[in-house]
Amino acid sequence: MSDPLLRFRTEFPILANTTYLISNSLGAMPRATQAALNEYAEIWATRGVRAWEETWWMLAHEVGALVGTLMNAEPNTVSLHQNVAQCQAVVASCFDFSGKRNKIVYTDMNFPSVMYFWESQKAVGARVHMMRTDDGIHVPIDRLLAAIDDETLLVPISHVVFRSAYINDAKAIVERAHKVGAHVVLDTFQSLGTVPMDVRALGVDFVCGGVLKWLCGGPGTAYLYVRPDLGRKLQPRFTGWMAHEKPFHFEIGPIHYADPPYRFMNGTPNVPALYAARPGLKLIAEAGIDNIRAKSRRQVAKLIALADAREWKVNTPRDPEKRGGTASIDMPNSKEVCAELLKRDVLVDWRPKAGVRMSPHFYTSDEELEIAIATVEEILSTMTVSR
Repeated sequence: MSDPLLRFRTEFPILANTTYLISNSLGAMPRATQAALNEYAEIWATRGVRAWEETWWMLAHEVGALVGTLMNAEPNTVSLHQNVAQCQAVVASCFDFSGKRNKIVYTDMNFPSVMYFWESQKAVGARVHMMRTDDGIHVPIDRLLAAIDDETLLVPISHVVFRSAYINDAKAIVERAHKVGAHVVLDTFQSLGTVPMDVRALGVDFVCGGVLKWLCGGPGTAYLYVRPDLGRKLQPRFTGWMAHEKPFHFEIGPIHYADPPYRFMNGTPNVPALYAARPGLKLIAEAGIDNIRAKSRRQVAKLIALADAREWKVNTPRDPEKRGGTASIDMPNSKEVCAELLKRDVLVDWRPKAGVRMSPHFYTSDEELEIAIATVEEILSTMTVSR
């Protein structure tokens, strides 16, 4: 069948010599990224400190706007940070945990960084309520919604679960949280770029994530969306000179906050990472997330069918409406199989309680899926299999 998205393959050099099924961990680098980083180096080398006024200061705003377009965000609502843990810290610093409404609700399917951060907030009065999975794939939505009550302050939750690719019902979570006066912090690291997202339709309070996975933007750039009405009134305690309304006046404190999105920034941004982020974001926008999603659903279904035919365990939802861009397949000796696949230039990863994660993206051919599965079979044929 014809696949118009394959025209983008030439934009990603690594595809010439690998089977790249690891965009859930690190998206392939666009060819234009090297030129972008060279541009950064040239500007620094030739313009020196003038680069701040001429280029660098507005770069965070420009890249934030590119991210915002992909989630239908209102203008001036996306600030940039270096990782999701930092984004969570900015959100937490906007709230007081000393009162009765100090409960934090999430599941053990969140990414560990997020859980580590919120566990640490017990030291400042937060009460953490973590829902545990029974099947290793998800926590049923009715159980999660029941835990969100009138003592809940924040619900930091993954949109797509990193182990299983299960899609949480973000709309239901937001509606329940708002009904009882709580706020949702939606982690879209495993969704934005492969699953359509409309923050206005969701009415979600905060959205965070990073560009290094499905957005093909490399490490060092994370994003934080704050709903406009909240953005105008919240005052994060985790702050810095970039958040000041007159940052180059270097005034003695306390801070006079800038308007969003700069209000939610803090120290000096990771400028080279911002240069690296732009090419991937532009390619995702050009390809179109709806187009990417349609292809992703088809290819992940194909991987699941190939795994089923070999009686390998699939730790990913069967319902495509509840499944992101990854097939988690737990074949015998899966950890060892993963290590051998990497040696053979079939790039995947392995996670405990998930197995081998295979994540086709818009630049993946159907033939590569068959190559990956055939390579697994070949590896298993040479192993002493333990079950």
